[in-house]
Amino acid sequence: MSEPRKRSFLATLPRIGLVRLIGLGFPLLLGLGFTLAFHFEFAAKQLAPALDFAATAGVTLGLAVLYALLVRAFEGRWPKELALRPAPGWLAAGLLIGFLLFSAVYAVFAAMGVASWQGFNGFGAVAPALLLAIVAAVGEELLFRGVLFRLLEESFGTLVALVLSAAIFGLMHAGNPGATPLSTVAVALEAGVMLAAAYAWTRSLWLPIGIHLAWNFTQGGIYGAAVSGGKSQGVFDVALAPDASELITGGAFGPEASLVALTICLAAGLVFVVAAIRAGQWRKARFRLVLDRG
Repeated sequence: MSEPRKRSFLATLPRIGLVRLIGLGFPLLLGLGFTLAFHFEFAAKQLAPALDFAATAGVTLGLAVLYALLVRAFEGRWPKELALRPAPGWLAAGLLIGFLLFSAVYAVFAAMGVASWQGFNGFGAVAPALLLAIVAAVGEELLFRGVLFRLLEESFGTLVALVLSAAIFGLMHAGNPGATPLSTVAVALEAGVMLAAAYAWTRSLWLPIGIHLAWNFTQGGIYGAAVSGGKSQGVFDVALAPDASELITGGAFGPEASLVALTICLAAGLVFVVAAIRAGQWRKARFRLVLDRG
């Protein structure tokens, strides 16, 4: 008489929201950590740059495979949010949006007189900047939007998931070099809100992956600004006035911590929120401990 109950409990276990969150999130977090360690501790030191790029990009692609297998195991489905058929269009749109958003930040800086053209640095640092942008975009979007936001949304609805996932995303960057309370809030609002809303609208991870990738690469690989506290060398040398307020430039953390970037990205995020609501993709508040099987 006890065996059916055991089978029923075991069948229900992967559907419990917290279990699913840990079961998907923890392996992906370890995978992202391994990818970064693989690049910095082995590939960048032992392999030629081209091989480092190929190997690290390949390991990063493996994170998407891991995500798909975990979703299959816990949810009994293959993740349509990573479907390849709409991927090129959403990815291209995201790349364009990310580039335009960060370029708008520097356009405002130039108009305010805090950014000045210093020259052309060449393309020597493009590959490392692009590689790190790929790792961050793919790894963090799978983890924060694919797992955290999506599962919180299934449990509590879109608004609560948006607030909680954005706050956690901001806090995850609070230990970065040059981080301040403003940078933490800025990352939460400009990236956490915008990227989650982009996913909520499209139900595809490719749009936020594209935005995230292009934002980071444009910031560090093109303009040479610090990316979440990490120093970069870009194709162009565009200096920010050292005597300008950190509220404007973002200080050592980089332009992501500036009120300019915060305003521009939060506006974009609100556009995505409206688009999600109008498309019928905004899910009402609810409370569910046990989630759907697939």
